[in-house]
This record gives sequence, structure tokens and C-alpha cells, in this order.
Amino acid sequence: MYRFLLTPRWWGINVFVLLSIPFCIFMGSWQLGRFEDRVQDHRTATEQVSESRNEAPRPLKDMLPVDKATSGKPVTASGRYGKQLLVPGRELDGKQGFYVLTLLRTDSGEALPVVRGWLPGTADAAKAPAPPAGEVTVTGALQASETPGDNGVSAQGGLPAGQTSAISAAALVNLVPYDVYDAWITLTKADSGMTAVPATAPPDSGLDLKAFQNLGYTAEWFAFVGFVIFMWFRLLRREVEYARDAELGLVADEEPVTVDAAVK
Repeated sequence: MYRFLLTPRWWGINVFVLLSIPFCIFMGSWQLGRFEDRVQDHRTATEQVSESRNEAPRPLKDMLPVDKATSGKPVTASGRYGKQLLVPGRELDGKQGFYVLTLLRTDSGEALPVVRGWLPGTADAAKAPAPPAGEVTVTGALQASETPGDNGVSAQGGLPAGQTSAISAAALVNLVPYDVYDAWITLTKADSGMTAVPATAPPDSGLDLKAFQNLGYTAEWFAFVGFVIFMWFRLLRREVEYARDAELGLVADEEPVTVDAAVK
């Protein structure tokens, strides 16, 4: 009854099944490992941000460029406040509001974007307190430039004058008349009655879309294992039924069972 399993066609089917199952398991396990790595990165980055609050601040120039090791670390910088911008559509504690972003012009000639605080409601320049005058020294958590469309950062264009959707050198270069650091800080203590904006984990270290794509791919690979096994048993069953019918003289000639026929 099962001698057909030794035919060349079934040798090909069996070899395909025997190779595809471990391959799919390997790929599914690899994708699951990628997801677990991202979960661990997120946990580590979150702990780093929390622990960094107790560290002594260091000069800005000693902590650049921003990477996973320096993101969230406390830094200090000195200079004079210049142009002020608003960053609309920012949520804090479940409420919608906006950041007050002021450029700190340093002795290096570059300006450091400083988030002086958060205010609730619609972005309105009249609500934003003016920055302190004269030479100031600020302390805050170092953050990497934002990328529009990632981690809740709006990619909206056409904003009113005096507003920006993302805090990055690329976004600010056309809004201010001086060079801008490829980094920004959020003040440890907000100015003038505003709420301080907490530091966030560095880019590519959170449970973002990429992480859940890895989880989705894991499910797809393991589902394909089940599909391959199901199709093999489906083909086997149809072949056995056909062989039995042939022995009973219910069919004239043997016809190969195809995958399309097995699916029907």
C-alpha cells in the first residue's frame, strides 16, 4: 500500500519536507531571538536612563557623539539662549501638549537644542515663557536627534512659523541661522512652571515596530512548519486513497497526486 513512498516523486517530496521543517524552525528561532534581544535592549536602555539620573553631569563635549552608551546621561552646557521654537503634538502623562524648545548658543559656535519643558494644550507661542537672558549654564539629559515617523515623532509638514515636528539638526537647519548640534537635551528641572520632559531610551532600543515585525515573522515561520506537515499528510492520504481505489478497479490508470489536487 505504501510502496509509492519509494518512488522518485515521493523521494523529492520527502526530501523537501525534511529540509524545509528544520529550516523554518531555525528561521523562526532566529527571529524570536531578535525579538528577545530587542526586549533586553529596551530593558537595559530603560534601566540606564533611570540610573543616569543619579550620576554627576559631565561637559557636553565629552559625551558626543550620542550613542547608546551616552544617551540619557546628564550633561552641562553654557551659553546664551537664542531662537525659541515649539514642538506640537507631544504627549506627557496621557495629556496632549507641546515642548518649548530653545536653542542655546555655545562658545563653540554651534547651538544646542534645549527642551526647557512641556505645556498642555495646543502649541501657542504666547503660552511659552521667555528664556532667561544672559549667560546661563544648563543641566539635562542628553538625547539623540529624532527621526520623523519613529517612536511617536510626527512627520507632519507645513507647520506654522516657529514650530518644528522633530528635534534634530536636519529639521532645525532651515529654521535657525546657525549650526546646530546633532543632539539635544531635556532639562532636569523645567523652567518657569513648565513640566520637565523625561529622558527617553536611545533609538533602536525599544519595543518599536521593528521588534514586533520580528515577532510576526517568528509566527509566520512556525506556521509554515505546520503547513508543510499538514500538506505532507494531505498528500499521503490522497495517495493512499488513490492506491486503494486502483486496487479495487475504481480507476483506470494511476494519476499522480499533485499539491493543487491535495488542497482541493
